[in-house]
Amino acid sequence: MLSRTVLSLTVVALALTPVLAQAEPWSYTDSLGNTVTLDEVPTRIIASQDAAAGLIPLGIRPVGIYADGPLADAKALQGLDLTGIEIIGQAWGEVDIEKAAALQPDLVIAEYWPLDTTWSGGEAVVNALSPLAPITGPTNGDSILALIEDYEEIAASLGADLSEPSIAADKAAFEAAKAAFQAATAAKPNLTALAVWAGEDALYVAATGGSAELMDFRAWGLNLIDPEVADDRGYWETLSWENADKYQPDLILVDNRSPATMETALAQPTWNLMKAAEAGQVTDWPAFWLRNYGAYASELDKLTAAIEVADETIGQ
Repeated sequence: MLSRTVLSLTVVALALTPVLAQAEPWSYTDSLGNTVTLDEVPTRIIASQDAAAGLIPLGIRPVGIYADGPLADAKALQGLDLTGIEIIGQAWGEVDIEKAAALQPDLVIAEYWPLDTTWSGGEAVVNALSPLAPITGPTNGDSILALIEDYEEIAASLGADLSEPSIAADKAAFEAAKAAFQAATAAKPNLTALAVWAGEDALYVAATGGSAELMDFRAWGLNLIDPEVADDRGYWETLSWENADKYQPDLILVDNRSPATMETALAQPTWNLMKAAEAGQVTDWPAFWLRNYGAYASELDKLTAAIEVADETIGQ
């Protein structure tokens, strides 16, 4: 009778004991062929500002973010809810290592920039964070759309539900904006465009191959003028303001990471030597900061509107 009672109690005890979930290993292989493997799916993630802009709209919230400059100037993060996220850096190449260590990260997600041959933040940040957690992430290559899709892949591996209504709505808005952009460029096949950044010292003309969003725009029909000489690691050709009219596009795209860039351009007496500038055929270039469908849709809509009203003969 005693043995039967003991057996019954054992069965009850086993029934009440929770089944421990088996931790699933996690891995990611970057474009360089390096694979990061962890014993379980990481939950405590430090992200660069661009990686955070790609992940947060997909439901993956990092515990810490390091930015390339003051947070208020981080165009990629504007409009995103950063509540509860520790900001561990607000200058290129700098992070607060004590804040970073206190977060006890499992993983650092950044972007690899081939023209710079380094991860977001540069070597100083890599050296500071790599002892805390492995660094991995997508490559900033020849398409922002491809980059967003890479973030979808990472987010899904981290547990994101990509069928969530807000994500689906953002994606649908992007697809509609892309279709409208393609229709606008198809309707004006002779329109030419030039992407620039205006500095006090010079006008910088963007090389299409150095910018993933410009590569998208070209693939979707926009006839971009490429500079003859791309210096500065392949991103720009530098023109003195006296030679600002070297190229005569029908539409000028101005880097919109800071309002000061447009203000600087307008302050230059030679800005209007470009016929498009004189005619007001100028719009925003979302330079280097797009990382999610919602932001991309909004910027494409603005660019499409500018193309639709532009005179495609102004630069002739």
